[in-house]
Amino acid sequence: MESKTEIVFYVLALVAVVVSVDILFLRHHTFERLIVNVGIVLVFGALYLVFLKRR
Repeated sequence: MESKTEIVFYVLALVAVVVSVDILFLRHHTFERLIVNVGIVLVFGALYLVFLKRR
């Protein structure tokens, strides 16, 4: 079973990536921001399933 700390850090990394991409690149692009944020969450979800769920 995964440690709660790993999951917390993983979620914090996800939030940090989403917020930084929003602020740096997509500040004035509402629809593109939504699409990119969904893509980032899907990538993080896939990485979680491949690498962290196996343990």
